[in-house]
Amino acid sequence: MFDFLIQGFGVALSPLNLGLAFLGALLGTLFGALPGIGPINGIAILMPLAYTLGLPAESALILLAGIYTGAEYGGRMSSILLNVPGDAGAVMTTLDGHPLAKQGLAGPALGLSAVSSFVGATLAILGLTLFAPLLAEVAVMFGPAEFFALMVFAFASMSVMMGKDPTKTAIGAVLGVLIGTVGVDSGTGVLRYTFGMPELYDGIDFVVMIIGLFAISEILLMLEHANRKDADGDIPPLGRVFVTLKEVLHCKGAMLRSGLIGFIIGVLPGTGASVAGAVSYTTEKRLSDKEGTFGSGDMRGLAAPESANNAAAAGSFVPMLTLGIPGSGTTAVLLGALMLYNITPGPMMFSERPEVAGGLIASLYIGNLVLLALNLPLAGVFARVLTIPRWVLVPGIAILAFVGVYQLHSDLTAIYLMLIIGVFGYLLRKLGFSLAPVILGYVLGGLMEQNLRRALSISGGEVEILWRSGISLGLWIAAAALLVLPWLLPKMMKARLGRA
Repeated sequence: MFDFLIQGFGVALSPLNLGLAFLGALLGTLFGALPGIGPINGIAILMPLAYTLGLPAESALILLAGIYTGAEYGGRMSSILLNVPGDAGAVMTTLDGHPLAKQGLAGPALGLSAVSSFVGATLAILGLTLFAPLLAEVAVMFGPAEFFALMVFAFASMSVMMGKDPTKTAIGAVLGVLIGTVGVDSGTGVLRYTFGMPELYDGIDFVVMIIGLFAISEILLMLEHANRKDADGDIPPLGRVFVTLKEVLHCKGAMLRSGLIGFIIGVLPGTGASVAGAVSYTTEKRLSDKEGTFGSGDMRGLAAPESANNAAAAGSFVPMLTLGIPGSGTTAVLLGALMLYNITPGPMMFSERPEVAGGLIASLYIGNLVLLALNLPLAGVFARVLTIPRWVLVPGIAILAFVGVYQLHSDLTAIYLMLIIGVFGYLLRKLGFSLAPVILGYVLGGLMEQNLRRALSISGGEVEILWRSGISLGLWIAAAALLVLPWLLPKMMKARLGRA
């Protein structure tokens, strides 16, 4: 395990990768600070540029992972200063962060959130270092049937835990699977959903899908809310831009507990930072809110979700690297980035491409230190990003999106397809659908189909192979429990209360 980590640091400490880790942390913080941009849009915009520049796989992944973790840091700024969450993971930060800013403690709140983010991410990266290689060794025992059952479990956990409406989440995942089937069927050669267009024979490209679904739909939403006052509001005065040791020690329990909670939730497929933030905040409120100060500017109420959402971000790398299952919408995009380089994430990557897996894990340690060093002294500088007017921001994002797709394909058809997918994503968001299940379904659907074909081919068409082994049967039972329990528990509680 330690030899693996030493090899990873050898990759991450090269001058190129060090520079990319710093650049990713800086850009990620800026993307996270801007409301509505977040890590997925940042990665979607820069991924085709990284690929066309000819960066090695490990270098590209270090850059994109730096954007992911940096955006989790940056998302707190608009939450604290404007009461506008930078992304879904920063929603709970607004509850105590903005009241602190209104009390003239915006600077200490930003400093505490940076320290909390560092503590939570460090705990999760340590967990990733310890458990990922071990899980990879266990996952080697998985065959096609076990991987198919694992993906059924991932879809079940996603439909229950991601989004407010499980039905819409499930529909979004199915839509993603359907989009992933477009093109020539690799097994039979049959054309699927191509409508006679040769441009669709190879399917819908991942980069076109990502940029259209997230970046273009976000641009349309920005244009719709061009006159929204909270978009270009004045930020409150920061005051002192540092947090005292006494304030940090007061919140140490909240940071450590929430970091562990965030890591565990991040490892579960389909959950992510928003679930981790909500669970950690409610848990900490039950444990620590003896004076009833949570929600009115309690620093522990700020530290808990900030520690948890960064821990969940690092924890979501565990299933992606060891099982090839993205733990969140953002790691689904990173999974697609690996596929651009013809790298199949999963247990064999640790032995076949140790420079990629090890370099990524080592870069998370480096990036976390860089983010703390950037965010503590430069909080005021990053906060000024919130004053960028939308008439500058929207064209800038649009230019990066169009240039990225055209550089990769040099084909106007890809641009048109990107715009169509963008309008489709915009309509889904207007109807209350989360886009993360769509992209998870798109990524997992192809892997799920491949493993189903292999399993049935091995068994000669006998369906029983899908639940014959103990591992696959356990995963099927866990998936069924995830789908049934949320529906069954309220009825059981209601019946018990009725008897009482």
